[in-house]
Amino acid sequence: MTLLLGIALVLAIVIKAFFMQAFYIPSASMNDTLVENDRILVQKVSYWGGGSPHRGDIVVFSDPGGWLGVGETKAPGNPVARVLELFGLYPTGGHLVKRVIGVGGDEVKCCDARGRMTVNGVPLNEKSYLAQGEKPSMINFDVKVEPGYLWVQGDNRSNSADSRVHLGDPGGGQVPVDDVVGKVFAVVWPFGHAQALHTPATFGSVK
Repeated sequence: MTLLLGIALVLAIVIKAFFMQAFYIPSASMNDTLVENDRILVQKVSYWGGGSPHRGDIVVFSDPGGWLGVGETKAPGNPVARVLELFGLYPTGGHLVKRVIGVGGDEVKCCDARGRMTVNGVPLNEKSYLAQGEKPSMINFDVKVEPGYLWVQGDNRSNSADSRVHLGDPGGGQVPVDDVVGKVFAVVWPFGHAQALHTPATFGSVK
């Protein structure tokens, strides 16, 4: 029994390190796609072998520096949960979840004459994922994403401290690709909100 438990824990560590990891959503910044306290699964396979995030992906990434508030860094409250988190068997906190809007080399701008976000001059139709009643952005900007970096935004634009809010930071609000843990592919809890996530079609028109 001890041997089987040891093997199970080793497998859990390997899965967490290379394949898949569970996280929870600490805030409302991704409403209504992801809501506070959702449990999500993040897969890492898509970014193997030099692969990198694509426009439209929802990614989990480590704090680039000062992005997380106190309420978003909470850890499991009991020893058992902390051990399970270590082995990838309990949803992890202390990270951020946002949607990739631009990748290295892109020009991301808000907004055009019709109030739309544009990437490389192509307007995005964001109705399928923006929170109900949200505008693309209340902040105007025009940025060039550096190679090896991402421009990320929450789907709940008026309640998301994302790349736009951190424009004045040393990194200019851009997130290093190396900080990305993986791509969110499913909500698994609560059951009423369980779903598989897909890249919105509008990003397919951006070149």
